[in-house]
Amino acid sequence: MILVTGGLGMIGAHTARALVDLGREVVVTTHRRTEVPSFLADRVIVEPLDVTDRDAFLALGGRHDISDIVHLAGTIPDEDPVGYFRTDTTGLLNALDAARTWGVRRFAVASSLGVYIGRTEVPWHEELALPTAELPHLIIAFKKAVEPLTTHSLARSGVQPVVLRIGTIWGPLVDPESPLFHIPPYINAVRRGEEPRPLHADDGGDCCYAPDAGRAIALLMTAQTLRHDTYNVSSGRPFTNCDFADALEAITPGLRLNLLPGRQNGPGNDPYRDTTRLTHDTGFAPNFDVAAAVADYVAWRAENPR
Repeated sequence: MILVTGGLGMIGAHTARALVDLGREVVVTTHRRTEVPSFLADRVIVEPLDVTDRDAFLALGGRHDISDIVHLAGTIPDEDPVGYFRTDTTGLLNALDAARTWGVRRFAVASSLGVYIGRTEVPWHEELALPTAELPHLIIAFKKAVEPLTTHSLARSGVQPVVLRIGTIWGPLVDPESPLFHIPPYINAVRRGEEPRPLHADDGGDCCYAPDAGRAIALLMTAQTLRHDTYNVSSGRPFTNCDFADALEAITPGLRLNLLPGRQNGPGNDPYRDTTRLTHDTGFAPNFDVAAAVADYVAWRAENPR
């Protein structure tokens, strides 16, 4: 059985779905969310858990035969950065403690594309040395710290660490007004019949549709062998705002979206990640291009609140 912490969040839920589709039994933990997405109903075991409670975390091992862990649980920073770091570090250390105590096969943990900030090469790949650079957000700072904490904690334990450098993920269950990615608010403004804020046509970069991201993580957890401890998780394809606008116009009769010409910051390339390592070790290829993702998401939102 595979444990997915934060398994009712966007990435966690799609990971759990993909694991079940691959024939695995899955238990997901949730702390604040109670609504199980329709695509997981009656397909997974749901365990309420505050991952900062070590005893409660370890007690899961007495109720379930857990073979692997995907640790995706996390919080959103507030005005207290120390409190944020303390909470999420405690949750991570408890998950690592559980992995060692239970002797699981693999322990996957969410890192971020933000660890590459400061590298000018395009695309970003896993063999790049991570630079010392000013980071724009506390979440990225924590994710960058997650990597050595995980690999060193599991060294010589027999548990294989799998660091997931996850890109910009969007799709079913994303916050419709997400402050982290401009496309969901843009699409939802169009759905409401509003004029979305103008975007520059050629701006873009790295993103991945949530069902594809979940399947990539599931494939990493179920592959017979993995040659590496760190993997980029994304589509491996750059996108532009024009791609999304064209996809919206294609499924919305009479819609004409006005985009600003070029790039907001002038000529250049937006970064995206190389997924050759992921593809080589798991056979992953995205099922959704931008057009298919937009059509699927609009259909989903017609029936669901987020």
